[in-house]
Amino acid sequence: MLSRVAENMYWFARYLERTEDTARCITVNTNLFLDLPRGYTPGWEPLLEITGLGEQYRAKYGAVNEKNTLRFLLGDTDNPSSVLASLASARENLRTTRDLMPADAWEHLNSLYLFAQEGLDAGLTRRGRYDYLAGIITRVQEITGLLMGTMTHDDAYAFLRIGRNMERADMTSRILDVRSTDLLDRQEGHDMGASPFATIQWMHVLRSLSAYEAYRRAVHPRVSAVAALGFLLLHGSFPRSVYHAYGTIATSLEGLPRHDHPLRLVRRLMRVLKQADLPHLAEDSQDRARYLDDLQRQMGDCHQSLNATYFLMEQPGALPSGSRSNTITQSQSQGT
Repeated sequence: MLSRVAENMYWFARYLERTEDTARCITVNTNLFLDLPRGYTPGWEPLLEITGLGEQYRAKYGAVNEKNTLRFLLGDTDNPSSVLASLASARENLRTTRDLMPADAWEHLNSLYLFAQEGLDAGLTRRGRYDYLAGIITRVQEITGLLMGTMTHDDAYAFLRIGRNMERADMTSRILDVRSTDLLDRQEGHDMGASPFATIQWMHVLRSLSAYEAYRRAVHPRVSAVAALGFLLLHGSFPRSVYHAYGTIATSLEGLPRHDHPLRLVRRLMRVLKQADLPHLAEDSQDRARYLDDLQRQMGDCHQSLNATYFLMEQPGALPSGSRSNTITQSQSQGT
């Protein structure tokens, strides 16, 4: 397989997954307003922190508010990780690899792009937002299921799986980093630390990743910080846990040539996950932030190694670390 083709498959999957994850985060943030009592406002800054694009947003829009944040995350083409920009990038990567993909995938992706583009104005309103975001999520899942069920599970599919799970693990760690900190404590006059609203916040961390029902079946009906953190980092069967995502990446790499270096880094990251002191991380938000930032750096190392081994075919220069301050995009990965 040509390195260019492998790279396009990898990034197609990352951008498609990023589209779904962004839509999920906006949906859950909107619903959080409904579950908290009057006077408690989680705000829209957390979404910018999760994406790591706060500086870019403020340079263009200034103050953070609901309307501008939604426009930035959904339809701003100057933001390479917005829903529309991610879908445009996914389309371009798929366009150049159509001979490897089922014909229906191209048609479904075009339909999704048109839906996202034509429904954007309605999606920016509170009345139309739920249907718009739910439509995006459902259509992305249709494409993912189509590829899983009809595409030959060869090297091309391996790069799809690697890209999808790289993006999933990245988003899970970002959501934990931002959402599991006591963001609501920052509001003057509101002590949320020991209140029942802390449980609501952890419930929304799980719901951000469609993990709430799976958590209740696998762990316990009640939500606690240590159990939720352990489930999203370490659960071996939940597809959006970091450990499961990197286990899938490892399995995919094992079937590819020249996998020694990236596979070694992936397995190292999995060992770091298994060694986590979950009770301490759940209790100490500063150590949790440091741990998750280090995890992000190791994810960046895994991406770097994949890039050098399979895409650039030579050791690249400094690439984004993967920390929450910078969401990796294809142009950054290529050093352009």
